[in-house]
Amino acid sequence: MTSYEERLRAEAPLLDAYLRTLETDGAPFTIPGHKRNPAFGRVVAGDVPLHGGLDSVSLSAGTLLEAERRAADLWGADVARFSVGGSTHGNQALALAVGRPGDAVVVPRTLHRSLLLGLVLAGLHPVWLPTRVDPASGLPLGVRVADVAQSLGERPEVVAVFVGDPTYVGTVGDLAGVADVVHAAGLPLLVDAAWGGHFGFHPALPPHALQAGADAFVTSAHKMLTGYSQAALVLARTERLDPERLALAFEAGNTTSPAGALLASMDAARALLELDGKALLDDVVALVASVRDRLGEVPGLTVLDQVEPTKLVLGLAGTGADGVAVGRDLRSAGVEVEMADRDWLVPIVSLADTPEAVDRLVAALLVSLRRHAGRPRDVVVSASWAVRPETVLSPREAFFAPATTVPTADAVGRVSAELVAPYPPGVPVLAPGERVTAEALAGLQAAAAAGTRIAYAADPTIATLRVVA
Repeated sequence: MTSYEERLRAEAPLLDAYLRTLETDGAPFTIPGHKRNPAFGRVVAGDVPLHGGLDSVSLSAGTLLEAERRAADLWGADVARFSVGGSTHGNQALALAVGRPGDAVVVPRTLHRSLLLGLVLAGLHPVWLPTRVDPASGLPLGVRVADVAQSLGERPEVVAVFVGDPTYVGTVGDLAGVADVVHAAGLPLLVDAAWGGHFGFHPALPPHALQAGADAFVTSAHKMLTGYSQAALVLARTERLDPERLALAFEAGNTTSPAGALLASMDAARALLELDGKALLDDVVALVASVRDRLGEVPGLTVLDQVEPTKLVLGLAGTGADGVAVGRDLRSAGVEVEMADRDWLVPIVSLADTPEAVDRLVAALLVSLRRHAGRPRDVVVSASWAVRPETVLSPREAFFAPATTVPTADAVGRVSAELVAPYPPGVPVLAPGERVTAEALAGLQAAAAAGTRIAYAADPTIATLRVVA
């Protein structure tokens, strides 16, 4: 009987090359220097390079090219690239692939930090899309077609449009409608779809970005698929993108020593989707639906249903429980969740989860909610979704400007020289080039006081800020 691994191996050339290397008693005289010698511990046992591992040092066998070709076929792309730098690298490659320094691009203000820093690298000027928030939940909605159309009408110098879809919390916009508006203006649409690697492979799920009409998208193979951490794909059609420029942009931030395990895991994830994606996603959709039903009976607990069918988003305001405390309880019980702030929990359920694992999550959550139950409270919109930016300098100008550190109380009215974001979700509340407002500082301080990690800032306590001198 053929094993599951053997089925995948037959369809995934990088996976097969990786496993063959591990099965071979060789004597490598290439990097990495540990040579997988067991004397240096198990941590190096599976570290096989691409060059001189999955392929020859000169890549004469073309295993990576073949794996990327198969990914392009599956997603209907002209170009597929495997990144070991995560969607961060992919987003920054797309930023470098369009426009020239000084050009303007439309972007949502709820973009991930990686895309904002991509604007710094490429010297692009952002034209911010407004953040639309659901009044009942306080969570961000997908990008609206009308907002994109208005931005393009007001700023005819724009050279490209970036959007994020799905959002961090699983809401989706009318991506096909956005694509129509963007293409009518003769521009490319580029999508950060880090959380949508499974889209397009099940009838209950939205189409993936290329199916919806986008010109390129980035997705993480390690979020909703089965790739190693840092594994991501860039997929593009080249009618409105220069393929040579895209290749140069991708290589600009790409390592010359990619880890073979990451590449093999992406190839395996692609083969898994191709062979069994529909059946596996059947199970995930059913599992999440059953958990939503169960948790929907908990008094005061909000189970969001305006999100894509594999997303589990839980609102705690009605229970009176503090989500940060609940998150700590879950961690102590061996159950880690993706996001736990005061009002919301986001446990990620993927095609690798089992009913038994989800039962463990539910049981630990119910115990913690009973422990921390209190007076119901109103939902407060997170600072990540409430920010209203006032751009003074371009991100690149502010990033390279002389800067000074001042007490937070003295920063109001100054121009931020750094990026500051509650994590998760990693959406900047302050970005380089934006005026520091009392509202933004209050949101950051409230998040920090509630136990949320403040990421990327030079001073994560928010006692001081770096501002343009």
